Amino acid sequence: MKAEVYNINGQATGRSIELPEAIFGIEPNEHVIYLAVKQYLAGRRSGTHKTLEKSELSGSTRKLHKQKGTGGSRKGSIKNPLFKGGARIFGPRPRSYDFKLNKKVKSLAKNSALSVKAAGSSIKIVEDFSFDAPKTKEYIKFLTAFGLENKKSLLVLPELNDNVYLSSRNVQGAAIAIAENLNTYEIMNNNTILISEKSIEAIANSQN
Repeated sequence: MKAEVYNINGQATGRSIELPEAIFGIEPNEHVIYLAVKQYLAGRRSGTHKTLEKSELSGSTRKLHKQKGTGGSRKGSIKNPLFKGGARIFGPRPRSYDFKLNKKVKSLAKNSALSVKAAGSSIKIVEDFSFDAPKTKEYIKFLTAFGLENKKSLLVLPELNDNVYLSSRNVQGAAIAIAENLNTYEIMNNNTILISEKSIEAIANSQN
């Protein structure tokens, strides 16, 4: 499938580039997209939640009163989970929420997400560019040329460009991704995906 190439000013260059059909033109699998997004978000959870159980709570272990003869219930220590300020039974402990996905599943999810965006005309191919120096105004001007100044956008580069990255860092809703590290969540979480020409080959190579 062919896609028009735009310059940094948002104007059509009159050239087009061939997008790999196996990446940008497949029948999307919504379930694997869901799994890939779920895994990404699960991996970002800190999992540091912790409550004190009976053996960890500070307090006296003295028996509150004798076992029988008081007319009341039997009571052990003040750390009993049934008392206010007592321990918690089976409370949460630190854990990892991450889970494994096979490489082929993750690859299918990414290709499905790219195909969804391509089908919705939400992918723009941009000529390779750079900035002479980090300037936020230049990046805002770049987004404005594509009508994305108030929308969530993702720019995919073949490799890290410090000037472009630093220019975009303070722009709300603007994100940068390296082609070989592109993931399903980033694709689905942005309205428009701007892909530099060289990144197309890098995305294709990352499939191998």
